[in-house]
Amino acid sequence: MNALSLRARALLALGAAAAVPPLVVLAVRRLGLEAGPALLVAVLLMLPLIAWMAAFWLSPLLRLTRALEGAVLSYRDGDFSLNLAPDGPRELALLTRLHAELGLALREQRQHLAQRELLLDTVVQNTPVALVLTAPSERIAIANLAARQLLGDGRSLTGLDFATVIAGLPETLREALSGDGDRLFTVTLPDGSEETFHHSTRSFRLQGQPHRLRLLRRMTRELSRAEVATWKRVIRVLSHELNNSLAPISSLAHSGAELARRGDTDRLQQVLASIGERAAHLHGFLAGYASFAKLPAPRRETVAWPGFLERLATLGQFRLEGPVPDRPGWFDPAQIEQALLNLLKNAHESGSDPDTVSLRLQVQARELRIEVLDRGPGMSEAVLAQALLPFYSTKRADAGGQGGTGLGLALVREIAEAHDGQVSLANRRRGGLRVTLRLPLSS
Repeated sequence: MNALSLRARALLALGAAAAVPPLVVLAVRRLGLEAGPALLVAVLLMLPLIAWMAAFWLSPLLRLTRALEGAVLSYRDGDFSLNLAPDGPRELALLTRLHAELGLALREQRQHLAQRELLLDTVVQNTPVALVLTAPSERIAIANLAARQLLGDGRSLTGLDFATVIAGLPETLREALSGDGDRLFTVTLPDGSEETFHHSTRSFRLQGQPHRLRLLRRMTRELSRAEVATWKRVIRVLSHELNNSLAPISSLAHSGAELARRGDTDRLQQVLASIGERAAHLHGFLAGYASFAKLPAPRRETVAWPGFLERLATLGQFRLEGPVPDRPGWFDPAQIEQALLNLLKNAHESGSDPDTVSLRLQVQARELRIEVLDRGPGMSEAVLAQALLPFYSTKRADAGGQGGTGLGLALVREIAEAHDGQVSLANRRRGGLRVTLRLPLSS
């Protein structure tokens, strides 16, 4: 009977329901009853038969409905292992086979997703980059092993408030994590060592909710390697420049000696003048590098802002943002002036509109912050990671073969550190670069 289709079962039930009442009426009439009582007896006998036929026709549907209900509840709980037996009419048997194929496909997809999640979690947890994902409420949703070691002494951070977690960190690290831009900065760790980090942050939507991903990458080792490569590049640059100057000087000296032997004093003066020009060029070239290598110790003094800013404005164009601090500065005015001139020069050379190059002064607690801002293209992460290295430059050489020396930002960094301060670079949200010079104030 299970092999019958639902249509065959329905036809069989309807045929029985149509054929049995006349037979019952005929049998009752033969017993001598009138038509009315005979029809009543027939109806009474047909009710159980109709009930049985209905149960017979609906039983496979009821069994399948209960089975599907259990399967759906299992799917809701994430269990795709339940299979339905291909029992009942042909239509229902086909439906149960399709359900079994669906369950198999869901199990395979779940296993594939589980493997991918395991791989992703392994990569995230074991990467040396500290990774913190925060939910809309700024609760930490994910923090990998590197983030736990850096921010929480190895303890789990999941579910904690992000602001509470970073409250006890060094100020520079806390400011970077609180910001929303990419930046390179140096932190003094509790053991006294200095570590350079690159911070980047991105916002995106996860399951319809805004989330923020923060990445902290240790750059000290990479910067050390870059410094070695930089010194090699410096040696090549110096060697090239010395050869370009000494070879002509040697040749001109030989020509001068020959002209002196012949007594040609007119041409001899030209040769000597050329030797002097090449020597002056070489002296200027080496003096630029020597000024970086022999930066004197800063002579700190109390600096009144009106006079300092007026003098700086005569040397470089900028727009002052915000009020001037009431508290005077405490630094070497000549060195800080040189550092700010380098930063203003870079800001103008970035392609920024001159009117958008600005200077901002702020005093927070016992620290002075000087910011130089522009609206140029900013810097890529690769350039941010190396911009403070000596002799690193992205400026192309001009028609005369002169390019950037790579000493501008490096000199700013040296001046800041000589003042027990720090310098950091960060891209601005709507384009441009922010260079922050942090200097301690007098006690």
